Amino acid sequence: MVKALLEKGWVHFAAEPEVARWASAACAVAEARVGDPAERERWLRCGGTWFVGVDTLPNDADGGVADSGPLVGHAFEAARALYGDLPLHKGQVSVTYPGYPRRSDGESDAAFRYRVNRDAGHVDGLLAVGEDRRRMLKERHAYILGLPLSDTGPGASPMVVWEGSHHVMRDMFADSLGPHPEATWAEIDLTDRYQAARRRVFETCKRVEITAMPGEAYLVHRFALHGVAPWAEGATASPKGRMIAYFRPELASGYRDWLDLP
Repeated sequence: MVKALLEKGWVHFAAEPEVARWASAACAVAEARVGDPAERERWLRCGGTWFVGVDTLPNDADGGVADSGPLVGHAFEAARALYGDLPLHKGQVSVTYPGYPRRSDGESDAAFRYRVNRDAGHVDGLLAVGEDRRRMLKERHAYILGLPLSDTGPGASPMVVWEGSHHVMRDMFADSLGPHPEATWAEIDLTDRYQAARRRVFETCKRVEITAMPGEAYLVHRFALHGVAPWAEGATASPKGRMIAYFRPELASGYRDWLDLP
């Protein structure tokens, strides 16, 4: 599985009873958080069709939530084998609903077209900075771990990954950041090179939709271009929507690990 992650940039893990029990406990807590008016005010986007839910899941550093016990499973074990036993942040609870995406208030025509036509494909940690929204490396995630919390059919806004895109992006980051001191990386404007690499990915890499159920999991490489597909006509999901918990633990600053690790 680790080999597949490093070759393709993502890997799917079959259902495990321990992961299913964790997902059941996390889902009950997540539903309450998603229903909280303050959380909805903060995180509901795209005309009410996407609950972003950053740091919404009140888990502890080993992934435990409510009475679930620590997060376990082959996906989490593979991530730790590659990147170390990093403490987990409060998990993201990403929920999409039928009709995703509708246009958000203030969203530009170009941004909305990109969301619809290119699944808002992006690499995590490259944030839009300033009025000109220049892309800079502000967060250094080790990996992306997806844990479905609700029953979901094909086409219900699955995560999208461009297979092999992590190789293209790694080359871009190595060329753009490698010659510079690590302490300066967060201030380097990567916009033009990032957009060029993204275009190459769209032209050369296979677009893959990842559909998974509670108890299953998937790992996505930190350099992989990924996004969320529009909700397909006729797609079905639980009444609670397509709900997924995501963990993206960060690597410490002061090191070149983010660039140099597998």
